Amino acid sequence: MNKAGYSGKPKNSLGEPSDDIPAALRDTPDVAPKSQLQPLVLLLGGVTLFILLAIVSGFFFALNTPKKTAESQPSPTNSLPTPTATNSPNNVDSVLGHLAYPEATESELVPISADGRIRMRSNAAARYQAMVQAARSSGVILVPISGFRSVKEQEQLFFTVGAQRNQTPAQRAALSAPPGHSEHHTGYAVDIGDGAAPATNLLATFENTRAFQWLQANAARYGFEMSFPQNNPQGVSYEPWHWRFVGDRDSLETFYKARNIKPAKTSP
Repeated sequence: MNKAGYSGKPKNSLGEPSDDIPAALRDTPDVAPKSQLQPLVLLLGGVTLFILLAIVSGFFFALNTPKKTAESQPSPTNSLPTPTATNSPNNVDSVLGHLAYPEATESELVPISADGRIRMRSNAAARYQAMVQAARSSGVILVPISGFRSVKEQEQLFFTVGAQRNQTPAQRAALSAPPGHSEHHTGYAVDIGDGAAPATNLLATFENTRAFQWLQANAARYGFEMSFPQNNPQGVSYEPWHWRFVGDRDSLETFYKARNIKPAKTSP
C-alpha cells in the first residue's frame, strides 16, 4: 500500500534536474572530432612541405646545371681531329725536331721494289706505283731507296752510324731521326732517287734532277708531299728526296701535327 504523498520515485537529494541520459555520457566532453582532425592536418602539412621542398630543389638544380652549347655537343665520329697549332716543335712530343710515330705492322706492308725489300703500307704503295708509272710515261725514272723501317732498324742506323761518323746525337738528328721518331716507321714515307742520276741519291743535289722536278709538279696528285722542305718548322735538314703519303684519312691523321707546327717567332 502506498503511503500518502509518496510517488514511488526517489527524490533527487541534490536538487538537480533529472533526465534519462546516463551521467557518464552527459558529463564526458565531445573530443572525438578533434582527435580525428589532428592526423589529417599533420598529413596535409607534410605533403605541402614535401611539394615546396621539391619545387625549391628543382629551382636550384636548374640554376646550377650548365647549359648545352654548340661546343659541348659531341662531334660526329667520322670527323677528322682538329689540328692544334703549336708555336714550336718543343710544344709537341718531339726529339731533336723529330716527332714520335707509331710503327706499322707487318700485315699492313707490301713491297714497292722488284726485290721486295722496300715496303710501304698497301694504300700508299698502290699510289706510289701509280706515280712511278705516270713518271715513266714522261721519261722520268723514280727509284725507291728506302721505305718502311722498324724502330730496331732505326736504332742501329741512328747510333751505330752516328758513332762511326763521330757525330753527336744532335748532329746525327740533322741527318736521321732518332728511333721511334722516324716517319719511316709509319710505312707512309719513302726516299726517292732518280734512276738516271744515282749519284744524287740522298743528297741535296737531288733537287737538280728531272725526278725531283717531276715530283714537285705531280706528286700531290698521288697524295705525296715533301716532308722536310727548306726552312721547315721542325728544324730538320732539307731532304728533297724524302716524301710522305697523306692521301687517305689514316696517313693524314698520322702527320697532321707535323703539318701544322708553326715556326717559332724570333725577336728582332
